Amino acid sequence: MHWDKLRVFHAVAEAGSFTHAGENLNLSQSAVSRQISALEESLQVILFHRHARGLILTEQGEMLYKTAHDVFAKLAMVESQLSESKEKPEGTLKITTTVAFGSTWLTPKLREFLELYPEIEVSVVLTDSELDLAMREADVAIRMSPPKQPDLIQRHLWSMPYHIYGAPEYLKKHGMPTNAQDLDNHRIIVYGDDVKQPVQGLNWLLSAGRSDGTKRTAALRVNNVYGIYRAVQSGIGLGALPEYMSREVGNLVEILPELRGPVIDTYFVYPEEMRNSKRITLFRDFIVRKMGQAV
Repeated sequence: MHWDKLRVFHAVAEAGSFTHAGENLNLSQSAVSRQISALEESLQVILFHRHARGLILTEQGEMLYKTAHDVFAKLAMVESQLSESKEKPEGTLKITTTVAFGSTWLTPKLREFLELYPEIEVSVVLTDSELDLAMREADVAIRMSPPKQPDLIQRHLWSMPYHIYGAPEYLKKHGMPTNAQDLDNHRIIVYGDDVKQPVQGLNWLLSAGRSDGTKRTAALRVNNVYGIYRAVQSGIGLGALPEYMSREVGNLVEILPELRGPVIDTYFVYPEEMRNSKRITLFRDFIVRKMGQAV
């Protein structure tokens, strides 16, 4: 099988159209289409169903895509390992973490890291779903739960307690709660019922201070913690947020500090094959140092 045709096929399968694949490969749409047609002819199978809105892999196409994806991921891993033999740490470091942690804590810290290691090109992917590190969807992850994938190295970084916060404008208008029962008189912002929470019990504000097991009615439900933070910051109501957020933004007021919510443990995670990566080691040590300063 011709290597260039396989590379084009993988790009088309990823992009879902000849046009987008051509843009990614710097090829014309017609050139991409010819490569796919030639590959299908040589294999004597149809790899894509063509329709007006794009392309869909056939069953045979799915089989080839899975294999090609594995091959390209392994090649990327080997390429990364080979680059580690250089004396100076350089190359791309792809980091993934949650939207909330990446937006409020991580990205403001990266300026210092880039100044320390200008030859390292950092790429950050913020998502509340877990990317597959073994398939090189990212080099390293900062996660809010232990990894479930095998062959991943994990280091516990930080235990982050949840506290109750409100915006000064909201508290000026609605008053400061003096006990948990006072929360009945306030608008409460929590996770949506249909959202997978990072840990169990993050909607504890709905029942805090209620011994009869009943729950308050939420004024607003949001599908991630960054959305809850923005809602609290805008003055909609009170919400439970991880402690680091208040430290980073500095414009929220802690409510009822004696009430503590769940604790989220943070982990630094990377593939076993990257154990000797200079880039990952440098970034890990940097993150450990910055978190140590925050505690």
